[in-house]
Amino acid sequence: MSTETRPRNIGRNISRIRELRGMKQGALADAIGTTQQTISNIETSETVEFDKLVQIAKALGVTVEAIENFTEESVFNFFNNFYDNSANNGYLNNTNNNCTFNPLDKVVELYERLVQAEKEKAEYLEKLMKLK
Repeated sequence: MSTETRPRNIGRNISRIRELRGMKQGALADAIGTTQQTISNIETSETVEFDKLVQIAKALGVTVEAIENFTEESVFNFFNNFYDNSANNGYLNNTNNNCTFNPLDKVVELYERLVQAEKEKAEYLEKLMKLK
C-alpha cells in the first residue's frame, strides 16, 4: 500500500473553476487569445505552463494559487460560510446598514417641493389667462 499522493490535476481544476464561473471553453479561449481546442487540451492535462496558468487565472478572475489548490470541498465550505454569513439578519461582516438621515424628513422635503411646484404652475396658468 502506497502513501504517495497523486499530484493535483491542474487541468481538471481549471475545468471545474470555469464551469463554476459559468464560462464556456470558447469564452475562456477568447479571453486568453487561443482556441477552444487548446483549452480542451489544457483541461485534460495534469500540468500547465506557468505563463498560460497566469493568463487563465486572470481570465477566470481567480489567483494561480486558487487554481493549484482548488478542491470541491473548499467550494462547498466557501458557499456554506457565505450562506451562513448572509443569513445573519442581512448584515455581512458587521456592516451597519442604518440610515444616516430621517426618512420622514425626506418625505416632508419632497412634499414641500411638490407644493412649491404646484404653486408655480398655478401662477403660470394665471399669467396665461390674463394675457387672453
